[in-house]
Amino acid sequence: MFATLLKPARRYVLLLLSLSAVVASGQWRWMDPLKEEQPVIQNQGWSDEIGHSFTRLPQRAKDEVREELWELSRHSAGLAIHFYSNAPEIEVQYAVKGTMSMAHMPATGVSGVDLYSINSDGVWQLHYGGRPSGDTIRYHFRQPVQEKYHRHGREFRLYLPLYNEVDWMKIGVPDTCEFAFLPVSLEKPIVLYGTSIAQGACASRPAMAWSSVVQRRLDYPLINLGFSGNGRLEKEMIRYLSELDARLYILDCLPNLEDQSEAEVIRRIQSSVRGLRETHQTPILLVEHSGLSHAEAGTEWAETIDRLNRASRIAFDRLQQEGVKDLHYITRQEIGIPADGWVDLVHPNDAGAMVQATSMEKKIRDILSLPVGALTTQQPVSQRREPDMYEWKERHQLQLKHHLQEPPRAIVLGNSIVHYWGGDTSAPRQNGAESWEQVMRRADYHNQGCGWDRIENLLWRVYHDELSGFQAEEVVVMIGTNNLDFNSDEEIVAGIRFLLGAIRQRQPRARLRLVALLPRRDKELRIKQLNRQLQQMAQEEKWQFVNPGLRLLQTNGRIDESLFLDGLHPNGKGYAKLVKEIAGEG
Repeated sequence: MFATLLKPARRYVLLLLSLSAVVASGQWRWMDPLKEEQPVIQNQGWSDEIGHSFTRLPQRAKDEVREELWELSRHSAGLAIHFYSNAPEIEVQYAVKGTMSMAHMPATGVSGVDLYSINSDGVWQLHYGGRPSGDTIRYHFRQPVQEKYHRHGREFRLYLPLYNEVDWMKIGVPDTCEFAFLPVSLEKPIVLYGTSIAQGACASRPAMAWSSVVQRRLDYPLINLGFSGNGRLEKEMIRYLSELDARLYILDCLPNLEDQSEAEVIRRIQSSVRGLRETHQTPILLVEHSGLSHAEAGTEWAETIDRLNRASRIAFDRLQQEGVKDLHYITRQEIGIPADGWVDLVHPNDAGAMVQATSMEKKIRDILSLPVGALTTQQPVSQRREPDMYEWKERHQLQLKHHLQEPPRAIVLGNSIVHYWGGDTSAPRQNGAESWEQVMRRADYHNQGCGWDRIENLLWRVYHDELSGFQAEEVVVMIGTNNLDFNSDEEIVAGIRFLLGAIRQRQPRARLRLVALLPRRDKELRIKQLNRQLQQMAQEEKWQFVNPGLRLLQTNGRIDESLFLDGLHPNGKGYAKLVKEIAGEG
C-alpha cells in the first residue's frame, strides 16, 4: 500500500523534471517594467512623473527636502510589480546601488525581493526564489502553477527591496508562456508617512514590513513614505502628501522626534494635520510611538516615549476641539508589540511587525468601514476564474473609470447572469440584450456584474470603490448562485446580509432591492427554501425583496428549459420574463 501511495507523487516529480527540462532547453523572454508604455510600478505616488523609475518622490523634490531624506526616497520600499503569467519558472534579475545588508537587517530584507501569487479564487501563496548576492542579483522561482479553471496562470506580485535603490530590473519567463504587466491601480491609496519602522526595518524580507502586510490584507495600494531617521513631520513633506488623493493618511513619525521638546512635537502634529486639511477631508490616523525593546525597564527611554506620546495626545485633543473631523488615533498599547518583538532598541522583527500590522489593520478597517466576518461569505476576496472570457481586475478598473466619467443613476450588481445579460458592449456575449435595451437601459441601469462572482467577490468590489464617489437612486443585487456548491444556506444568507449592510453604508439614500436566486437545473428545491430565508432576512432589514425567478418554473416546480441556455443562465425569452420585476416595474 505504501508503494501505491508513492506512485502519484513520483509521477508528479517526473512531471516537474520534464517541465524544467523543456524550459531549460527553450528561449526566454525578458520584460523591463520601466519600458512599458503605461506605468506599472504599484504603490508609487506621482506615477505620471516617476512611474518609469523605482523611486518614491518626484525629481522636483530634490531641492525642497533635506539631502538625507532625498537619498532615502531613492529606496524602493513598498513598491511592487503586478503581472499575470502561466510560466512554470520565473526569473527576476536586477542590480542595486547600495550596500547589500546592514548590521541589524539581513540582505533579504535590505536588497531582496518577494514574489507572491494569487490563484483564481483569491488565495495568496509565497514563492521562494533565492537570496540576494553578486553584482547582478538573480531570483529563480521554479514553482509551477496549476489552475483548476483555466490555463492562463495567476496574478503575481513582486515586492521590491526595502532599503536599497534598484538600478535596473528585468523579469523573464520561457518564451512560450504568457506574461502581462498590470497597469497602476486607479484605486485611492493609503499614504503612510513615517520613520525607519514604516520603511521596513528590520523585516527579514520586503513583504514582511508591517505596511506591506497591511497592504496585502486590505488589497489597497499603500504608498510607503517611511524615511529612516528622517520622518520628522516637516512642512515640505506634508505639502507633498497633500498632492496625493488618498483614502487615508497615516502619520507615524514620533520615533524620529525624540530630540524635540514636547511643545515642538505638539506644534508639528497640529501643523501637519492642518496642512492636510487645507486640501483634503480624507481621514487622518495619528500613530503613537510604539515603544522600545527595554522601555519597560524604567530607563530614560521610557520617559522619552511617555513625553512624545503625551504630546501626541495633547495635539490630537486640541485638533478635535478645533473641530477637525475624521481624525483618528492609535495608542502604543493598541499596537502592542511584545517583548520578543524587537531586533534592537526600536526596530521590530517579523513577529513585532506582524503584531503591528494586525493592530493597524483593525484600526484602518474601523476607520474605513471594512468589517470582515467569520464566514468565507463575509470575507472580501478577488477572483480570476474566466480570463478566457474577460479579466476581472481589468473590468473592475473600467467600472471605476466609468463612475468618474458618468456617475450611474441605477446599478445592477451580480454575477454572470447580470454580466452577460446585456447593456455592456465590452462583454464577450449578451444573452438577453433585447430586454436590457427595452427596459434596463431606458431606466438608466448600469451593468455591474462579473462572471463567476460569489458573494465574497462582490463584497471585495464594494470595498474597492465600485459604489463610491457617486449617489445612486437604485441598487439591485443579484448574487449567491455561485456559492451553492461551497456554502450552506445559512452561510449564504449571512453573507448576503453582510454584503447588503456594506452596500447600504456606501449608498445610504439608494433604494436597495434584493433579487432572489434564480432557479437552476437540479437545484430548484434548495433554491426555493433558500429564497424563503432570504425573504425573511430582507423583511427584517427592511430591504425590498423580489422573486422574479418564479416565472421561469413549470407547475411541477422544475425549471422551464425553454427559458434557459444551460439550466443556469436565462436566454432572451427568460430575461424578458424577469426584466420588469428586476427593474422595479413588475
